[in-house]
Amino acid sequence: TGPMSSECLGNLLRITLSAEYFKDKYLSFSVVGQSGTAWELDEAMASQCGYTVTYSNRSNIEFRASALSCHSHLEQDVFTITIQIKASHTPDMKNAATHLKSASCNYGPWSPRELVCESNYMEVSVRREVPQTEKDFIQDEAEDWTFPEAKAGETSIWQIVFHQPEEKRALLVTDAWSAGYGLNTTDTRVLLRIPYTAAQIQLVEAQGITFSAVRSSTFYKQRWMILVVDTAVACPVDGVDYTNKTIIWTVPKYVQPLSAGASNFKDVLVEAGVDLHKLSAKEMASRKYVLLNDLNAITMKIPIGAEGGYYKTAVSSGQHGAKYTINLFLEHQWEDNKWGLTKQTIIKEIETPFEQVELAITNNSNLSARLMNVTVGTFLPDVELVNLTIEGATVTVPEAVQHGYLTYDIRYANGSKAYVIQVPFDAPSIKIEYMRADMRAYTLNVTLAFITHPTSETFAVTVVTVSTVKDAVLPSARGFCDARNLHLIITRGNVDQNWLPFISDWHLTPEAAQKYSYSLRDNGTHLAISVPFLSSHVNYEDFQTSGIKASFHLSLKDGITVANRRDFSISCRFSPSELLQCLPNGTVVITAVKLVGIADLDTSLLVLRDRQCKPSLVTEKTATFKFNVNTCGTSRKFNSTAMTYENDVLYFRPGNNTPVYQLKFVCSYAIKQAVDVRYESKKNPPPSIKPGFGSLALSMKLFKEKSYSDPYQELEYPVVKYLRESLYFEVELLQPEDVRLELNLDDCWATNSQNKDSLPQWPILINGCENSEDSYRTVFHEVNYSLRVKFPQHLKRFEVRMFTFVQGTSLLQE
Repeated sequence: TGPMSSECLGNLLRITLSAEYFKDKYLSFSVVGQSGTAWELDEAMASQCGYTVTYSNRSNIEFRASALSCHSHLEQDVFTITIQIKASHTPDMKNAATHLKSASCNYGPWSPRELVCESNYMEVSVRREVPQTEKDFIQDEAEDWTFPEAKAGETSIWQIVFHQPEEKRALLVTDAWSAGYGLNTTDTRVLLRIPYTAAQIQLVEAQGITFSAVRSSTFYKQRWMILVVDTAVACPVDGVDYTNKTIIWTVPKYVQPLSAGASNFKDVLVEAGVDLHKLSAKEMASRKYVLLNDLNAITMKIPIGAEGGYYKTAVSSGQHGAKYTINLFLEHQWEDNKWGLTKQTIIKEIETPFEQVELAITNNSNLSARLMNVTVGTFLPDVELVNLTIEGATVTVPEAVQHGYLTYDIRYANGSKAYVIQVPFDAPSIKIEYMRADMRAYTLNVTLAFITHPTSETFAVTVVTVSTVKDAVLPSARGFCDARNLHLIITRGNVDQNWLPFISDWHLTPEAAQKYSYSLRDNGTHLAISVPFLSSHVNYEDFQTSGIKASFHLSLKDGITVANRRDFSISCRFSPSELLQCLPNGTVVITAVKLVGIADLDTSLLVLRDRQCKPSLVTEKTATFKFNVNTCGTSRKFNSTAMTYENDVLYFRPGNNTPVYQLKFVCSYAIKQAVDVRYESKKNPPPSIKPGFGSLALSMKLFKEKSYSDPYQELEYPVVKYLRESLYFEVELLQPEDVRLELNLDDCWATNSQNKDSLPQWPILINGCENSEDSYRTVFHEVNYSLRVKFPQHLKRFEVRMFTFVQGTSLLQE
């Protein structure tokens, strides 16, 4: 049959275009007149001239033409229509292919009056030889049928007079055409065609059902006579109900605009069908259709979903759904005493209300192949997947392949289809989440965008599916200790990429670790943490002669939810000597630690035997005492080889003289020989200093504040300061760690470059003293013992005001 086929359906011609042939093409329709001129169709021209174009998503495009259309070629009982169709791949219709189709149909005999109710127009045609209408033809008219409008017209010009409740209005043929009405005449018939949008249409009710109606008389002047014919027409615009999954279409009979002046009505024929094909009673019964012809109305009942109709995809508020569509038609012929036989053909395309359709999302993932496989459906054939939104980026179906997304459709025998999305587990957009034990969850989250044909409605479906796989590798750890530190090395697994190290609720960042002098290193596969034995986050569990049991606990927490994922700990015993320093000059430095078993212990309330001796340095978990062996209640014992000093660090709860905490410590000094000496107060001679040469390891740091707790790091240099703003320097003797050594600064100076010997220079310290010529003299700061400073005599701290080099009144710059 080629791309187009034709079919004669009574007083209508249907030309069907192959959807497969014209798929994805832009079309324009033209009607070719007898002169060969092609008139391009638009909606206005189609409804005025008797043409209808419908797009059925069952596959085809239909063109229908009335036998009395504007460009029909009539010869006796045969009418011929020629159409021209242009098809292009672009909307501007460039390089369009042209197709011509001509078809002829035989139709007859004609009834005295024929009415057609098409989807876009109403049409009435009557025989020309109808005699003058009787005086009661139009009930509200005077007996005189001579209208001034008709008398004033020119010879052989048709006029039409519209009868409305408040007035009559006459239009010449040219005016009627300009208003969108279609008028035509043949040797035997007069025709009036009215679009449903026409201004003279009245809405009338019959048995509760609304009709679109026009009451009109058409006049023709022939010589000295004026001929008039009744060209009233009425078509139902509603009358459809939906009850119990059934379509009920009711059409009242003998409505007033069509029955004015007539009586003695008698049904001649009532037939119905689908797509302009009449159905026999047997065919209707097999489809469970019901056709009822009562005294006043004709009723059709069609089960929703029955054969003859079809479902099409619909979208409402972005939701996917469906509507059932069926193209019914009814032919009613009746006789009356005025017209004789009237034939009415009603074409009614019925579309049920929107009904949401849930889509099934089925996860058929192949765990062994590590492939997400999801089926979405089912869809009707008029749906097409056009793009995917992956992690906020919208891509077309072909582009999605570059992101690892392969999509294809599955066709089923009933014409429906489903779409399959396949994505590897390892695709970047797949979210991987640790679940429990050895389980990981792989989550696919993609939004699919669809379009419907031919309506171009769009809707989206969000697909979220989770597949759990036993492939989790949890992080593991090993720990060890050296003389002064606890070390924990964590081997990363495949679930902890976003897990963060925490000490209790404190996030251990590199900056935080540096603040506490912890070591934190992460190379992606291993996380290594080292903390000093005496630090804020070490727990002390017990004291024994064998040592102090210290433990360090670390947790890995989810970086998003902060949920605890994994706990690690390391415990070691450290020598008690780490807490005690017995200096040769009789000074004792003892650090007491808070045990986990005494949660309410306040380290600031720790005392020695002499309760007036309080700690010189306190932290949350430690208290450090510095005192002379001859004070604070220290006891002394002698034997042949050593002198032993003993004391206790004690903790008393308020109102209780029994200590709940007691740390006994002993300092022993070796005695090389026993001598009897007379003890008396005597001023010792000053120590002598012998100059010498040796290798010393020194460091100089610049600190941010006077507390000397936060030094500038290498990445923060060069440091920018304003004039007269303070700079805090610290010089430390690193090696050797000899308690007998004391660091003294001799000369310090500043230069304008990194070369210490460059000029100009400005002295900051001269012979260990501040520069007396400086307007803002250098200030020395005392250095005390702390967790960081074990040998205060090895450090010197001083403060310098920011200045710049000038020559005359100009700044000196390199």
